[in-house]
Amino acid sequence: MESQGTVETVNRHKQLGLTDGQVIDMYRFMQLGRKYDERSLLLQRAGKINFHVSGIGQEAAQVAAAFALDRENDFFLPYYRDYAFVLSVGMTTRELMLSVFAKAEDPNSGGRQMPGHFGSKRLRIVTGSSPVTTQVPHAAGFALAAKMQKKKFVSFVTFGEGSSNQGDFHEACNFAGVNKLPVIIFCQNNQYAISIPAHKQLGGKVSDRALGYGFPGIRVDGNDPLEVYRVVKEARERAVAGEGPTLIEAMMYRLSPHSTSDNDLAYRTQEEVDANWKKDGIAAFRTYLTGLGLWSDEQERDLAAEYNLELKEAITYAENAPFPKPEDTLLHVYDESGLKGGA
Repeated sequence: MESQGTVETVNRHKQLGLTDGQVIDMYRFMQLGRKYDERSLLLQRAGKINFHVSGIGQEAAQVAAAFALDRENDFFLPYYRDYAFVLSVGMTTRELMLSVFAKAEDPNSGGRQMPGHFGSKRLRIVTGSSPVTTQVPHAAGFALAAKMQKKKFVSFVTFGEGSSNQGDFHEACNFAGVNKLPVIIFCQNNQYAISIPAHKQLGGKVSDRALGYGFPGIRVDGNDPLEVYRVVKEARERAVAGEGPTLIEAMMYRLSPHSTSDNDLAYRTQEEVDANWKKDGIAAFRTYLTGLGLWSDEQERDLAAEYNLELKEAITYAENAPFPKPEDTLLHVYDESGLKGGA
């Protein structure tokens, strides 16, 4: 019985077209996202930074989705918990630390936005703003551009299940469905819209809402990165083939408080949180890799030491980097060429 189970798991990632090296890289990015998140929480508690919104418990799905996309051509519209995702598509821990320390070199916003408002022209990460869900119609717009220009990129947008109740979500879904746009609409259902549990904010499944807009809606276990990879990869194949959008609802659990301003035990129990820690996607994926002989305790120790050093260097750099100047407030607000009589 054991040997049959081993054969089944050995075949699992290879059947999806993933190499041993790729699944190891996936695990490394999951851990990097987790370590960055944990370190940011400590920095806030130590008074080094002002605020942090955590995504602990959501890394497995984020990394899996990134690996299923074309990280050289697709456009990404992440939401504020997507640290593991943006790291997977090319952002660095130094860049993220520059953001949380609000420094001038921050590539996201020059230190002007709160942490988690990602943006990188280099990596095709579309700048986000504070109102939730506004990135979903923007993603439909990028997908429309792909269709009009006959280019084979897709737009990939993420948000929480609470955001699926906003008008922006429904308008974007309708527009994407009518025009059969190459967009993947990825809901990270972490069970809580800040302090409101899912059963008080949703009358059904988020994924079922796709039916009304004429495209597939799929619910997937967000703690299973290989299943998330499969679903996102198939959605991308549909999109580039001209078959339109896909709505994916990845089921997961936010293991940390909503933010450093939140007391999560005011609206949920420690027993509930502890029970969900046992379902953590990172731990399960490590068990999977270890069972295949692809990962070991020694590699885990080496990885922890590597990331501790990387984060220490990123923090030191960000702490010593200059803050924005007051006059920098006006940068990128309007097109200066027009003021100078340019075209």
